[in-house]
Amino acid sequence: MRTTWNFFSAGQLTFGRGAISQLPVILQRHGWRRPLLVTDRQLVAVGICERVTSLLREADLAPRLFDEGEAEPAVATAERGIAIARDFKPDVILGLGGGSNMDLAKIIAAVNAHGGAASAYFGFDNIPGPVTPLVCIPTTAGTGSEVSHAAVLTDTANHIKVSTLSNYLRPAVALVDPELTYTCPKKVTADSGIDALTHAIEAYTAVDYSVLAPTASGQQAYEGRFPLGECLAEKAIALVGQHLVAAVTNGSDTAARDGMALAATTAGLAFSNCAVALVHALEYPLGGVLHCSHGAGNGLLLPNVMRFNLPFRVAEFARIASLLGENTAGLTDQAAAEKAIAAVERLNAAIGIPPRIRDLGGKREQLPSFAEKAFAIKRLMTMNPRPINSAAELLQILEEAF
Repeated sequence: MRTTWNFFSAGQLTFGRGAISQLPVILQRHGWRRPLLVTDRQLVAVGICERVTSLLREADLAPRLFDEGEAEPAVATAERGIAIARDFKPDVILGLGGGSNMDLAKIIAAVNAHGGAASAYFGFDNIPGPVTPLVCIPTTAGTGSEVSHAAVLTDTANHIKVSTLSNYLRPAVALVDPELTYTCPKKVTADSGIDALTHAIEAYTAVDYSVLAPTASGQQAYEGRFPLGECLAEKAIALVGQHLVAAVTNGSDTAARDGMALAATTAGLAFSNCAVALVHALEYPLGGVLHCSHGAGNGLLLPNVMRFNLPFRVAEFARIASLLGENTAGLTDQAAAEKAIAAVERLNAAIGIPPRIRDLGGKREQLPSFAEKAFAIKRLMTMNPRPINSAAELLQILEEAF
């Protein structure tokens, strides 16, 4: 039994409207002069990239641009970015965009510092030391990658998403300016927002830190649930319940946009310390084959996994119902907990998350493979509050979600 827990974050978190204007000062204060900017062509097209690069040029900081970021980025895309970095020799790497771009920046930073190929660092704690300094600047409100220790790529050959996890991947600076999310498209707002809720709920309901066995190195991919993580997860859940529908249905609602930016970051701090679990384990193979966004896959699976986990987290789910705005006065914990699942299903419907795997193009004959691949991701299986003894249990969840 463990008696201690650890909390990790980005080295610096700067949050608020207009925060992007501080980027040149931050770089200069650290003595960084050769920034590689990792982004995508959509952000180039809408002018967000130019807003950032012009700030840098005005400060006599000429960035090199890698704009091949893509949704659910392939390993091959990361390798192209790595080649650019090898040629340019940056002293800082900026990740501008959604989680996919920030994850690309993290992998590039790791390989730029330590050499080899991206695949050498897949899994947990395979990065041997500090990476090229990272500044992550989200333009969506969802992944929390700006503060997390994870980077996810898609292994297109094996049709599965692969994670690299290391506390060395936590950015030196997380620069969160909600204004950069104001033009985020409706679907991306929905998918990234439900991703934030999934992060927060999985962190809030993960196994307790005390039941995890200590490791020889003292390092673990996730700590399990502990009090500070719970506080952050509760705040994120409440913010999503208050702001997500408005942010999706009325993109000009700046208060809702600001609230979701804070929800994403607080959820990122929660899950990257406590855990994600079964929802993510199931989404990795499903998303790798069906090519849905990570957020849409998570949102679809979330109520199904909550239903599976309910007997082991009744009081926590009852609290989640209240945080999402449900009236639980006079209800038993069991009745309130069931309202939490219904609230997530209504939230999904309100923002357009597909309710069934078949709505994403999935076929029933694919489900056993998804279950087997998910069951093999032991670092996530062990974090789930309800013990999972076989892939057959996962197949039943997927059948119910089909």
